[in-house]
Amino acid sequence: MIEQGGKVYLVGSGPGDVAYLTVRGYQLLTQAEVLIYDALAEEELLQFVSEKCLKINVGKRGGQPSTPQTEIDRLLVEHCLQGKQVVRLKSGDPFIFGRSTSEIQALVAADCAFEVVPGISSAIAAPLFAGIPLTDVTLSRCFAVATAHDLEALNWPALAQIDTLTLLMGGRNLAEIVARLQQQGRSPDTPIAIVRWAGRPRQQVWVGTLATIAAQTTGVSLSPCVITIGEVVQLRDYLQSPTNRQNDTQPNPMNGLVLHSLLPTTETVVSTPEQALTTPLPLAGKTVLVTRSVGQSSEFCDRLQAIGAQVVEMPALEIGPPSSWQELDQAIAQLYTFNWLVLTSTNAVDYFFERLAAQGKDARALAGVKIAVVGQKTAASLGQRGLNADFTPPDFVADSLVAHFPEASLQGAKILFPRVESGGREVLVKEFTAQGAEVVEVAAYQSGCPGAIAPAALNALQQGSVDIVTFASSKTVKHFCQLVEAALGHSFLIDELKRACIASIGPQTSKTCLERFGRVEVEAQEYTLPGLTQAIAQWASKGATERARENQP
Repeated sequence: MIEQGGKVYLVGSGPGDVAYLTVRGYQLLTQAEVLIYDALAEEELLQFVSEKCLKINVGKRGGQPSTPQTEIDRLLVEHCLQGKQVVRLKSGDPFIFGRSTSEIQALVAADCAFEVVPGISSAIAAPLFAGIPLTDVTLSRCFAVATAHDLEALNWPALAQIDTLTLLMGGRNLAEIVARLQQQGRSPDTPIAIVRWAGRPRQQVWVGTLATIAAQTTGVSLSPCVITIGEVVQLRDYLQSPTNRQNDTQPNPMNGLVLHSLLPTTETVVSTPEQALTTPLPLAGKTVLVTRSVGQSSEFCDRLQAIGAQVVEMPALEIGPPSSWQELDQAIAQLYTFNWLVLTSTNAVDYFFERLAAQGKDARALAGVKIAVVGQKTAASLGQRGLNADFTPPDFVADSLVAHFPEASLQGAKILFPRVESGGREVLVKEFTAQGAEVVEVAAYQSGCPGAIAPAALNALQQGSVDIVTFASSKTVKHFCQLVEAALGHSFLIDELKRACIASIGPQTSKTCLERFGRVEVEAQEYTLPGLTQAIAQWASKGATERARENQP
């Protein structure tokens, strides 16, 4: 056994969504010093890995250059012998078509310590997500799992006799698979289901028979998918909750089966290339790149995922303290001299009150000072500190604060404005000053550009899989462009990103988008994250409707 203490963990990532990663897998990812991961291991899993962790993508994709297995074996041994804690992240379960034998043999030969951590295989999970049980007391007393990558290596006479057959990596060979099963005596009316991207927001399910499924999926890319064949496919009609029955559709005339959405939050059921038999979520099949500050995107991401999006986070802001607290400290010491405190963001609230506490003061220091805030989230953040805003404008921008300010005259009023140290808008200060107020601007926090693009976001951009890019401020637009230009070049912003929808939270952000990209496809009517979510959903739904009309005969 090696003395350095290195160890390799072969970890199954499960079917895809981070919700189905095991607790043990999560713990090991957070502790990893080296991560060697497959292409089908969900990119969101990278968020659990330390920034100091060395990340090596060795993914294998059909038809694309792949890292040789011998090289993967060498990397595992090399980093283990350096005393590193190495996580070899695999899709599904490491021992189900995971090529773990070669890697373990290499580790054993090098006297490297290792541990295998199980994961949920897509062979089991995909039928479940589609509402299909692999066994049933009447319809299926056994099931078999096989890889359809090499059809000649399979015993088709034997497989044709199995009650329920589940095939992985069979999308490209679907027509040949159904032909061989029928040649071996399987009925053409045997039900079949294909689940693509199982357990993820972009999940799709096609249901048909051995006789119809190839025609139903003509021209459709099915990879990665799990194919389930057997009478149990019919049970998906009955194994759904009463709530989900509200989404029932009419029987499919092609095969006599009644098709339903068992997972309305993630699933699209397709019978023919022209017609979807359930109503998909607006962002089903869409990948959305979220560019907000670190730690401030979770609620927005949750909203997008709830309407079907695959979300990739790309922090484009780093929020931190200002270069000096001197001005804010002086203002806090003289709070009694101010008439109004204006807070235009949750960051301003957080840093102002943290500094107030650092000076040994609390909310009582604001006695006699009225508070104005911009935006519902800013008001909610203030409320968490036991205070209610005296004024919140009807629109969620600083301009509205000036236009609807409750005092008819600001002549002689003194206003404290804690704000971002650099790059903030000047309109509020100019307008208040023009009305006779004395505005004291103080730096409460600073927002900067991260040093690099998050790995998951970089990969999504390089793969061209981003459908929508969201911006919640002008700074995120500028920093996004700065990061992308540094990593991928200026031409990428104009040429490669042109297929992606640019979504803005409001007019000022849209103005910056127009300056940088020359276009904006979506602008929120209500300048909030819920408003932006709604605008994106409406855009996607409108696009789907227009595409459906174009496909009508």
